[in-house]
Order: sequence, then structure tokens, then C-alpha cells
Amino acid sequence: MNISRFYHTIRHLKPCQIHGQIDHRIRPFLENPARVSARKAPDFPGCRWNQDRKFLPPGIQNNSSAGVLEGRMTFINRTEEIGWPPGWNRTNLPKLWQYNLHYFEWLWSLDYQDAKTVALDWIAKHRLAKDQAGWDSYPVSLRVMNWCSVFWGQYRTEVEKDQSFQCQLWQIIYLQCEWLSCHLETRLLGNHYFENGAALALAGSCFKGENAELWLEKGVSILEKQIPEQILPDGMHFELSPMYHCRILYLLAALRATGHPTLQKLTEDPMERMACALKHICHPDGRIALLNDSAFGIYNEPVQLLEYCGKLLERNYSRQDYGCFALPDAGYYGWRDASGNYLVCDAGKIGPDYIPGHAHADMLSFELSLAGHRVAVDSGVHDYEVSNTRRYCRSTSAHNTIEIEGQDQCDMWGAFRVGRRGYPIEVSWQPSAVGFRLEAAHNGYQHLPGAPIHRRIFEWNPEVGLKVVDRIESTRKISANSRIHFHPSCRVEKVSGTEYVIKDENKLVIHIFGDCRSCLEKTTYHPEFGLEMFRQSLVIESPRAESGFYIGIEQ
Repeated sequence: MNISRFYHTIRHLKPCQIHGQIDHRIRPFLENPARVSARKAPDFPGCRWNQDRKFLPPGIQNNSSAGVLEGRMTFINRTEEIGWPPGWNRTNLPKLWQYNLHYFEWLWSLDYQDAKTVALDWIAKHRLAKDQAGWDSYPVSLRVMNWCSVFWGQYRTEVEKDQSFQCQLWQIIYLQCEWLSCHLETRLLGNHYFENGAALALAGSCFKGENAELWLEKGVSILEKQIPEQILPDGMHFELSPMYHCRILYLLAALRATGHPTLQKLTEDPMERMACALKHICHPDGRIALLNDSAFGIYNEPVQLLEYCGKLLERNYSRQDYGCFALPDAGYYGWRDASGNYLVCDAGKIGPDYIPGHAHADMLSFELSLAGHRVAVDSGVHDYEVSNTRRYCRSTSAHNTIEIEGQDQCDMWGAFRVGRRGYPIEVSWQPSAVGFRLEAAHNGYQHLPGAPIHRRIFEWNPEVGLKVVDRIESTRKISANSRIHFHPSCRVEKVSGTEYVIKDENKLVIHIFGDCRSCLEKTTYHPEFGLEMFRQSLVIESPRAESGFYIGIEQ
């Protein structure tokens, strides 16, 4: 282990994270899961949700009931034959695949009898024990919410007629909530800890009785602290991933849908702010920008989520706002218009210092759509393993920004770690009715010889296009590469040393200035977990202190 890297990785951790890490490593040697599992649950106390609770199914349901019943499941674009009922211990598969199996989001696609069958099988065959993926706190949190919402929401009538099954369900929900209450993910915090709190609050709101009231109190206590911590004043989730932003907004909506007055009061303001922010981080195709760890096909599509939130809050989120937008706390600035032009620029931090696990080394990057089609895109996310693909997706070279001396802006290592890191500085945002000018710099390379600072100016006018000016301030000569990664639908051709054309639905032109050499490379694009597509990327070698490019539609 590099001592400097280790120091810069842990120096930002909160004391509760350090304590949580120690506890997470020691506790398995001290506790006896079998003894906890043998604890008898109290009698079923009754459900206190009203009969008309309507919950939105989570995520995109890629697993149909027919496929599940045939023993075939697909997660992260990987299909496996695991039988019916499923084989629950799939240790040969990636941890994220195993987690998805134990989330039980696919339960929503099954009819009551099949849902009952598979729940009983899981209860019998995946008991609480060491090294059981399904008993990690994160999948416990998601499963508790899905089981409560499906069995006491979607199938409330059937469950209440099936007293024996209802008692078995209650016993396993009781065990999971008690286990979760003692295994909160304070070592991680962030979205994991939010999920823990949401699960306890939702389960606590579902049932009557003393135990449920304690879960509710603990969940609300977590959320009361985490909502102002994690949801920025501008409405963006603080991990700065549009994908996780959708998930946190979904959790708030699910808690509001319980009808519990405490949860309704707690969620109203953050839901409103997050819904408004979500509208700004979507391209004209209606899907999220792939900033930081973001991918399609994991959580609810924005249009579906906004419609559901609108019903819960009695708001209309279908109307689109045009012109400039700014999420200054997140550092996202941009433009949207009725012609299908959309630009989002990243002049913010990579993420919260104490939990940068979903951050990428992407300061001063951008995504661009023109005439309704994605043009310049981020690289997405392929997996959460320690892999070459994971390393690439988090790297500076995978983003539409400048890479200096072949190094990342921040020291990305492992699957989720960040050591030394840089910060944005001197951000200036000048919006107008006909475009904007955004200037910012970052100090992510200041540790290199010459202490280089990258300064970038974005100038946008929908009648002209996007102009980007890059300035490298350094006391010595350095090498720098600027990259533009094009969507796979774009066909890019070189016209001259400084001119390129993009053949899409419209003919786009790229002009490079600053006496730079340039070339096209084939790189990979990962818009979904487990999916690899090839695309063209323009690499601009910048030997001078100032260089840049222009992208626009040929008039």
C-alpha cells in the first residue's frame, strides 16, 4: 500500500466511518447469527397502512414473470439460468449481480401465488449466516422495502386472507429489521446509509406495535440528519450522480406514499427540490446525463418518476423550462431549448470528500445534445469490480476534459477509492437570454512539476454552437490531451488538420484552434452496466498554453 495514497484516502473520513469500518471487521468474529435468527418475533401486530396505498415499482423491470418462472434472470446485462425457485447462493457471480437477486425488485412482476412461493423459499433456504450476500445491510434494506410494498401494498387483500403466510412474512421482516438496526452502514454513509434509514422508516410505518414504532423512530432519526446532508440546496444529491439522484428521489416518494404524516412532512420539500433538479440533468431524449457513476436501466426513468412525484405532491413536472439553468451547489451549469439542444457542464467537486466512491475524475467535462441527438457523451459505468474497465470509466481520459501528463485529475484506485484529489476554483457563471459563459479552473494537477492549473471557458450560443477554450497555467512545459467522446450514433470524419464533420441526423462541424495535432481513436462507451459499445473519440494534443474547439450545426 502506498502510504501517501492511503493517507489521502482516509484523511477525509468521518469518525463514525472509521468506527464503522473497525466494527464491520471485528463484529463477525463476535456475534452469532444463528442465535439472532432463533430470536422469536412477537405476534403479528397488524398493518397500519390504508388499503389504498399505491407504490411505484422500483427501477426498470427487465425480468418478466415468464422468464423468472423459467429460472432465467438478467441483471447488469448478464443473463443466468438459476432455476425456479432461484438458487440463492451464487458466489461465482459478481457481487452486484448477487445483490440484485436479493433485492427482490423482480418480485413486482409476479402474481400473488408465485410471489408467495419464492418468498417462502428464500425464507427457508437463505437463512441468516455469515457471508450470505442477501444478509448484507444494503440488500436487506431494499428487500424489506420491496416485500412490504408488494405484500402489504400490491397484494394486501390476498395476504390478509392468508394468515399463515402473513405470520411467516412478519417474522422474517421482524428479523431483517432487527438485524439492519444493528448493522447500519455507517462505515460508508451516503446513499447506503440513506437506504438503511428509508427501509426502517418504511417498515416502521407499515406495521403497528412497539417494534415497528422503534424502527420508524430510528429511520426518521437517520433521515432527519441525512436529508439536509445529502440533498443539496439546489436539489441535487450530493454524490453528484444522476442515477443515484433518481434512486434517492424514489425513496422519498415511496416514504411519502405510505401516508404516514411524519414521513409526508419530512419528504415534501426535498422531493420538490430533487424533482426540479432532475429535470435539468436529463437530455432531450428524456434520459439522464451519464455523469459520475450513472447508467441507464437501473432506476426508474425520469419521466415515470416525475409523473409519480407530481401525483404525490400535486404538482405538474411535465412542463419543460428552457434557457440557462444552474445547480451551483452541485456545480452543474447548462442550457436547454425547444430545438432539442442541451448542454451540461461540470464545474463542481467530484463528490463529497468522505464518500467519493461514485465519483469520476471528470472536472470541467461536459455532455452535449444537438437537435435532439446525443453528441458528446460521458463513458458511463460498466461494473463495480476492480477491473480495467472500471478503472477506465473513472479516469480523466474517459471524459470530455483535459488530461495532463497522462495522469488523472484525482487518484482513482480500487473500485471505489480516491486518494489525492483536486477541487474546482474560480467558478464564474454568466447566463443570458441567448446563451451563457462559464469559466472555471481546477487544481487537480498542481502536485505535478510546474504546478499546472487547467482553466476552461465554455461559451454557448444556440445559434452558433459551443466554443471551449482551454488554458494551461504552468511554470514548465507539459503535455496535455483534450478529448471529445462521441455518441456511437455519430460518424466522425476528418476534413483537414483542424476540421472534422459529424454525420448524424444533422451535419455537425468541429473546428480546432491553437495549432494542435489531433486524431480519432476508437474507445468504449458503457451506457448500461455490463454493456460495451464502441465509439469515436477525438484526441487533441495541446502543446500550447491556450487551445480549444468549436462544435456546432453546419448552417
